This record gives sequence, C-alpha cells and structure tokens, in this order.
Amino acid sequence: MLEVKPQTAPEPARSDSQSGLSIAEAARRTGVSVHTLRYYERAGLVVTTIDRTDGGWRRYHQLDLDWIVVCTKLRATGMPIKAIRRYAQLVSAGHGNEQERLALMEAHRADVIAKLAEIQENLKVIDHKIDVYRGRLAAGDADQLWAPNRQAAAR
Repeated sequence: MLEVKPQTAPEPARSDSQSGLSIAEAARRTGVSVHTLRYYERAGLVVTTIDRTDGGWRRYHQLDLDWIVVCTKLRATGMPIKAIRRYAQLVSAGHGNEQERLALMEAHRADVIAKLAEIQENLKVIDHKIDVYRGRLAAGDADQLWAPNRQAAAR
C-alpha cells in the first residue's frame, strides 16, 4: 500500500513530464476507466498534480497509480467522495495531521465492518432459500413452494 517512507536516496524529479504513463496506460494498470481518472482529478481526489506533457497530455507516475488504487479501494468499500477528498487533502498537506487521517480511516473501517455484518445476515437468508429449493427439488415437491395467488391479485 501507499506509505511515505524516509528516503535514503533522492527520488527522481517528476518534472520530466515527457516520462510517465499515458492516461490510457494508467487506466489499464489501475483497472479504472480513463473517465474515472479524469473525474478523480477534477473532484480533488488526487494527492499530487498530475504531470502534463508540453502538448498537455496527462502523464502518470507510480505514486499517482498507487494513490488511485487507494481511492478505488476506499470508494469500493463505500467511502463517500467527500471523505476521500478530505483524506486526499490531509495527505497532500503533509505531516502534522496524522491523527485526523487515522480517525478518518478508523471511522470508515467501522462503517465497513457494519456493512459486512449486514451482508452476512442477508447471506443467511439467501442460504436458507437455497436450502429450501434444493430440499424441495430433491424431494420432488417443488410445486408445493409458496407463490402469490395470481387470481386473488387480479381481483
């Protein structure tokens, strides 16, 4: 995952905007659409300014790709865009707000755990229905399963 680690050697500068990946290649590597990449940038969800070539074409670097993956995971787990934007702002601001970042992640984790519990309960109902159908089909009396009375509904 994306983490800031102390560097022992200086990282190559991002100013060589001719290097990096095209938006199409970045989309392929991150598993999101070109449209989504543009949206993330417009919505303020990225933590760095995406480099551009002299011709204005976007150029993505590994840090950009790593961050986009984080955003997609947060979004896939139900984090609202507003919260992702806030998280991106905190990360972009740098040191000094780690406690707020932690609180944001802990709150989202609690939400995800609650959703997982709800999904587990829903899965129990689905599993029960599957068991009923399998049992009735095996017993040969599936025609005995409840179905709404269509004639009564027509009255």
